[in-house]
Amino acid sequence: MKLKQLFETKKCAFSLEVFPPKKNGGDPSTLYPALDEMKLLNPDYISVTYGAAGGPAGMSTVQIASHIKNVLGIEPLAHLTCINSEPEDVHKVLQALKEQGVQNVLALRGDRCPDAHPERSYQHASDLMQVIAQTGDFYMAGACYPEGHTESASLKEDIENLRYKVEAGAGHLVTQLFFDNTRYFRFINLLRKKGIALPVQAGVMPITTKRQIERTVSLTSASLPTEFTKMIARYGDDEQAMFDAGIDYAVRQIRDLIESGVDGIHLYAMNQPRVAKRVYEGIQDLLTEES
Repeated sequence: MKLKQLFETKKCAFSLEVFPPKKNGGDPSTLYPALDEMKLLNPDYISVTYGAAGGPAGMSTVQIASHIKNVLGIEPLAHLTCINSEPEDVHKVLQALKEQGVQNVLALRGDRCPDAHPERSYQHASDLMQVIAQTGDFYMAGACYPEGHTESASLKEDIENLRYKVEAGAGHLVTQLFFDNTRYFRFINLLRKKGIALPVQAGVMPITTKRQIERTVSLTSASLPTEFTKMIARYGDDEQAMFDAGIDYAVRQIRDLIESGVDGIHLYAMNQPRVAKRVYEGIQDLLTEES
């Protein structure tokens, strides 16, 4: 099933995100037990980030996406990045996805690699989308940034650039993680004023360890509300208390989003079914109401 049907029929989609394992030689099958547990949460789809571990670039993503679809019976959304990939590699991954029956792709530029040859690759996610659209085989999703992409001069410029993804055929957008819902609502209002009407799933990552927040902020530059920083200061050095507080914060954040009419929740589960299960238990009643 192409995810277009999901957003046409469901008020609030619920999805999870996983990434190809890096340990054990990057063997994709080591993720399968976690996926078995996540299946019990009834996600509308599971996205798989683009991974180069364990073989040719992107093939671990293909293998995991195939398992999600053909073994678990859940729709996968396979990530595909382009900035560090040569066109022939992109086409190989697309062909492999097609052969496995995977119909949904999240097209991303990806992070720039110092050793890459940019002249050989697509420069923007919208460029990649145009290539994917030409195949006619895939539904495409795109990424967006409620607080602006780190390389954009302003949020306004970033929103203008989203038009290229819309024109290239994106069916819905998934946000980068954020911790302040007011930033998300402001972003949505700006999108709608600019005539961008695509469904936008809110990306939420439960922060359950102090080390996790330090790494996450350095990569995303997400702003931290006072309530969030107080939580870290109070519980950061107590492992169990920090875990519980982080789950509680994510649950309250998601409940506020759903009650405010969000198009969907995309949970960055970090391959941890325990985290995903705890969050799901805290929002299950609202998801049932919105189905």
